[in-house]
Amino acid sequence: MRRLLQNKVAVLCLAIIALFTLCGIFAPWLAPYNPNETDIINTFAPFSRQYIFGTDYLGRDVLSRMLFGIRTTLFYSFFTMLITAITGAIIGIASGYFKGKLDDIIMRLCDIMLSFPYEILVLSIVGVLGPGLFNIVLANFIAKLAWYVRMIRSAVVAHTHKNYILYSQTVGTSKRYILLRHLFPNVAAEITLLATLDIGWIILNISTLSFLGLGVQLPTPEWGAMLSEAKEVLFSNPEQMVIPGLAIMIIVATFNILGDSLRDVFDPKEQQ
Repeated sequence: MRRLLQNKVAVLCLAIIALFTLCGIFAPWLAPYNPNETDIINTFAPFSRQYIFGTDYLGRDVLSRMLFGIRTTLFYSFFTMLITAITGAIIGIASGYFKGKLDDIIMRLCDIMLSFPYEILVLSIVGVLGPGLFNIVLANFIAKLAWYVRMIRSAVVAHTHKNYILYSQTVGTSKRYILLRHLFPNVAAEITLLATLDIGWIILNISTLSFLGLGVQLPTPEWGAMLSEAKEVLFSNPEQMVIPGLAIMIIVATFNILGDSLRDVFDPKEQQ
């Protein structure tokens, strides 16, 4: 924690993420209008004190839709990352520690899953299940799980050959104690790093599927869906695409930079 707080870039990234998160949590109180309320008279209203980011082709307040869009884009990305990381950690730790036939079966399944390109696998799953928020969360979970399992298993295998694990096994320490008190705390930092680097891809994926009409369905506010609506007026009202596009760029870049900063913080060579 001390090293993290000393890293100014990481602290700045965490502050930006916290700001977006708080805006999403308090969206009902921060949004000046109902995000789905239409006003045909005020379509494409310019930036003003009344409409800070203007209005869209249905007269809906863009700022209100952006704030509520955080709940869809960012929160569901958090949820997808969380369930994938937790499930991947459980399977990866079990596979790397117990080995044997269980490890062989899990690794062969991971090989099969990883043989398919990530984007194609997600599109295939969504294409079979149909569009919808739950389906894109499930598709990302399935597509990313094998990657988490393999990466976490590799970290566990590296730790199982270290002296403190071998000593615990020699003196008869229970496997449950070794898993919970030795292995998990040591791979927790690597799990956090993997999840932080991965969430930017999940945000892009959810936004991309919504942009293609396979993700969040209208009129639910979502940044990718807002980009899809705005592409029809790209030349007449380009600001309609700039605002959600800029928001996606900022949050994805922030997570990527945070992941790089956490790698520096968790690097054992940097701690010497």
